[in-house]
Amino acid sequence: MQRSLLSRTILILSIVAASFYALWPPMDQDLIATFETTATQKDEAFTKLMAAVRKAQAAHPERAYANLRSQVEQQNIDLKKYFPGFTKKDSKTPNLDILARVQKRNAGKFRLGLDLKGGTSFLVELDVTKLDKFRREEAVTQAIETFRKRVDKFGVAEPVIQPVGETRILIQLPGLTEADKESARSIIQKTAYLEFKLVYQPESSGDPSMEDLVTRGEIPPGYELKELSETRDGKLHTEKLLVTKRPAGPPAKPLTGRYLTRASVHGDAYTGAPEIGFQFDSEGATIFGQVTGDNIGRRLAIVLDGEVKSAPVIQSKIMSNGVITGQFDYKEAMNLANILENPLEAPAKILEERGVDPSLGSNNIESGVRASVLGAVFVVIFMVMYYWRAGLVANIALLLNMIILMGVMAILGSTLTMPGIAGIVLTIGMAVDANVLIYERFREEQRAGKNMRAVLDAGFSKAWSAILDSNTTTILSAIILIMLGAGSVKGFGLTLTIGIAANIFTAVVGTRLVFEFMLKKGWLTKIGMMRWVSITNIDFMGMAKWAFIGSWLLIAAGTVSFVQRGGLHLNGEVYGVDFAGGDSLTMTFAQRVDVDKLDKAITDAGMRESLIQFQKDVGSGKQFLEVKVGYNEGEKVEQVLRTKFPEAQFTRVGIERVGPTVGLELLKGAGWAILWGLIMITLYVTFRFEFPFAVGAFVATIHDILMTMGWYCLSGREFSAPIVAAILTIIGYSINDTIVVYDRIREDLKLGGLGQHSYKSLMNKAINETLSRTMLTGTTTLGATLILFIFGTGSIQDFAFCFLVGILTGTYSSVFIASPIVLFWHRREQAIAEQRGKDEKQADNGAAKA
Repeated sequence: MQRSLLSRTILILSIVAASFYALWPPMDQDLIATFETTATQKDEAFTKLMAAVRKAQAAHPERAYANLRSQVEQQNIDLKKYFPGFTKKDSKTPNLDILARVQKRNAGKFRLGLDLKGGTSFLVELDVTKLDKFRREEAVTQAIETFRKRVDKFGVAEPVIQPVGETRILIQLPGLTEADKESARSIIQKTAYLEFKLVYQPESSGDPSMEDLVTRGEIPPGYELKELSETRDGKLHTEKLLVTKRPAGPPAKPLTGRYLTRASVHGDAYTGAPEIGFQFDSEGATIFGQVTGDNIGRRLAIVLDGEVKSAPVIQSKIMSNGVITGQFDYKEAMNLANILENPLEAPAKILEERGVDPSLGSNNIESGVRASVLGAVFVVIFMVMYYWRAGLVANIALLLNMIILMGVMAILGSTLTMPGIAGIVLTIGMAVDANVLIYERFREEQRAGKNMRAVLDAGFSKAWSAILDSNTTTILSAIILIMLGAGSVKGFGLTLTIGIAANIFTAVVGTRLVFEFMLKKGWLTKIGMMRWVSITNIDFMGMAKWAFIGSWLLIAAGTVSFVQRGGLHLNGEVYGVDFAGGDSLTMTFAQRVDVDKLDKAITDAGMRESLIQFQKDVGSGKQFLEVKVGYNEGEKVEQVLRTKFPEAQFTRVGIERVGPTVGLELLKGAGWAILWGLIMITLYVTFRFEFPFAVGAFVATIHDILMTMGWYCLSGREFSAPIVAAILTIIGYSINDTIVVYDRIREDLKLGGLGQHSYKSLMNKAINETLSRTMLTGTTTLGATLILFIFGTGSIQDFAFCFLVGILTGTYSSVFIASPIVLFWHRREQAIAEQRGKDEKQADNGAAKA
């Protein structure tokens, strides 16, 4: 025993120490301070740089990395002097390498999602239909590197650019403000396919001129009609040109932007208008020299993404350089130069866009932390009040659970998002479930008069099967979220999986270790605890028929609401932006405007479908306006409201844009996730129990899904991706509660209960025996979720509401849906058992008379 206690103590301490080590430091440190303290050989130039950085930081504290990088570039500082050994000798971008190294050293072990630290994500799809299979793979790889170079110009720290499927790429830009988002969208979506095409020229004096051909509408073979718009003498001139369909140059090596090595902006020597100078590599210079040398006196059209930007006359042979002029300002010219240096081989289209201003991200962190802390405090106080000293042991297990959860997430490099925080809050509420199962077994064993050693052994032993089965079903739901979910939903599933696994370990290993240590020291003579629910003998099965009917009547009401709100159509009002597609705009304001006035302003602007609602963060008191409109209409709505209601001072802090294609895919994925959740759990229950139990669990779960969705619809809320996570979690929670009842039925059957009781009385007995556990676990989970609902905002509040309904209906269905179905299935066995009981009674009576 001594050796066993020591080995388990070492195991737990090692895991906790490893978790602490992996977790520390949890959050990002002060980047500017890290940069300054890490630098060496500081001089006057460095002091001047830091002064400028601090000034920029005071103006924009949420953009530390961007402030640091911009000041380094503006003052033309060579960082290699101050950070020796931080970059490779042959690096082409030593300053960026050094800043990235400092950023990595400064980063905390917890990676925050864009909804917590602010930023923008784009889901981009490449059009590779015109490319063969090999070139498609090459185009995706090239696009990832191209996007990386393009977004590098924004100076964001640690951008994430990764493939999603075969033709899609996810681009995440942390810390990007809403003001920079339009430029980012333009730069990402611009293909920058640069071509050099020859303009039509008569081959002999008898051939018609280009102007004559254009007037007659005749286009010679191999040519196409284009327009060129230029400003001359302060006036806009438009000219129609006939240009070759294919770029100039040899057929195998057409002259395109693929040969560009550099593009930069400078002003025209006479007008000062911005123009873009470019330079070819050696191969491109040879082709350019051949084209210009063979066509002196002929016009050469410079075509960008199918639009003619200029068409100068070739005066002489040119070997390497050229200039693009056009109708663009300096900022547009800079963006175009950036794109030309990093062209795409396939057109890109933004399918989904999600953005949160850093200020809103910090508010999300505050509300998330507040909900987590309050949820933990509620559970801790409740457990101590109800279980006294044993409650303290459970709280120690809860603390270990949280440490291990955070440590494992840090080791795996998981990104913490708002749904992830919701997962932590739910983990806190559900973490004590295993302890409650064990403690209620302690109560029964003490009531049987056993000594403390026997109480501990029997309590842990008898509770183990229920702990294993109930938590495994919840983990199955969470794993499906990880496999089939996307983005933050996947993160929620990972958080829940780690939390439940840690819960099993801390409850079974950690809690037992503490109790055995107390027993060894002689500190444990009795486990005192309150009794909230006394021993009951309620005929639940007798009420099952009417409860069953009432449930499905309520489900019918919810279904009617679902249909009335357009649930059978993807564009129905019941579906949020995630599924229906569209824009969801979030703004702060100085003065509240009546919803009817806002709706009228939006309607007058030509946008018919809109959903407007005000939200308030209970903790901070901050208020937000959320407006949901059609796809790509978010910026237009923002402009309309800011123009119509200047006194409101609307400021955009977030926007989500989901295309109809992505919305449909998410909806299908949600359906498959729920279906697979039901299948996996049904198979597991069949394996661990028997088929009739699986049928009861399946019907009860369907009941919980429909009931939750129905009441969610009746509340006027919209379905979104996090709600899918909530429904899958409800599936796991519902089965969790059902399995605890099933486990007690299985135990009573093994003890020969069917010979002493009918199936009906046996099930009533099992439900009454587990009623205390059901109410206690429901209370802790319900309390933590209620706190999340009160202090959460937006989709997290919707998630919490959905789960609140799910907790209540899941507890109800375990008693009045799942168990009665098993009873109905076994009605034949019940009849046989009852007849056997009558026969035995008659035999006993006959023997007594004899």
